[in-house]
Amino acid sequence: MSNEMYIFSSNTAEIAVNSLIEEVELTPKPGLVDQENTGAHHDLTIDLMRRSANSLKETFEEIAFKSYGQTPSQLIRESIAEVGRRGEAHMFKATGGVNTHKGAIWALGLLVSAYSMGKGTYTVDKIVSAAGEIARFPDRFCKDTSTNGKRVIEKYSVAGARGEAQQGFPHIINYSFPILNQMRMDGVEEEEAQIYSLLSLIAHLDDTCILHRGGSDALMFAKECAKKVLIGGQFSCLRKLDEEFTKRNISPGGSADLLASTFFLDKTQTLTKLNKNEKKIEYTH
Repeated sequence: MSNEMYIFSSNTAEIAVNSLIEEVELTPKPGLVDQENTGAHHDLTIDLMRRSANSLKETFEEIAFKSYGQTPSQLIRESIAEVGRRGEAHMFKATGGVNTHKGAIWALGLLVSAYSMGKGTYTVDKIVSAAGEIARFPDRFCKDTSTNGKRVIEKYSVAGARGEAQQGFPHIINYSFPILNQMRMDGVEEEEAQIYSLLSLIAHLDDTCILHRGGSDALMFAKECAKKVLIGGQFSCLRKLDEEFTKRNISPGGSADLLASTFFLDKTQTLTKLNKNEKKIEYTH
C-alpha cells in the first residue's frame, strides 16, 4: 500500500504542476503572462512562472500523500495547510521573493487533497465537494496577518479565493469546466477551448487580483470585455484586449488560478476513465 501511495502522490503532483505550466503557456491571455509577453506584470517572466510551478512538485506530492484515502477533517485541513505554508516559502525562494503561485497553492492544494482522498476514483463533483468541506474547517495555526486578498475581500465584500473554495469552486463547476468540454464537443481547437474557459471565468468571477490593482471599475471593465468576446467569438481581438488590460494594469490572476485548477480536474477525469476502462478489460479477461 505504501508504494502505491507514493506512486499515486507523485503522479498527482505531476498533474498539478503540468496544469500550472499549461495555464501560463496558454497564449494569448489578456493581462497575464504567456508566451508572447508578461501582460500587466513587470516582475514576472514565463521562465519564472515555470520555475515556480516546478518548485511546487514536492508540496503537492506531500499533500496528496497525507490525504490518500482519508476524509475531510480538521486534522487534514491543518496538516495540508502546514505543507502549503512550507510550499509558499519554497516558491518564494525559487522566485527570489516574487509571488507567482500563492493563490494556486491554496486552490490546487485543496483539489489535490480531495482527489487523493478518493484514490483517483472521484468525479469532478465529488472532488470539489470534498475540497469545499476541507476548506470550511478553520486552520487554528494560521497567523492572522493582513494580506492584499483579505483587504480586498473586506473592502468590496466579495468571496475571494477562500470563499470560492469553501463553496466548492462554483465558478469552475458552473463555467470553466463545462465550457471547456462543450467547446471540445463542438469541434473547437483545444487552445481556443481553453481560452473560452478562461474568458468565462473573467466574465463572472469577482477577481480579487483585478480589484486589488484597479478597483470595481477595472473589474466591471474586465467582465464586460470578456463577455463581449465570448458572445461574439471574435478571438482575433484577444491581443488588443491584452494590450488594453496591460495599459489599465488589469491582471485576472484569480481567474488564472481557477483555470489551472480546471485543467487539473480535467486531467484527473481522463485518468479516472482510463483506469476504469483498464479494470473492465482485466475483468473481461
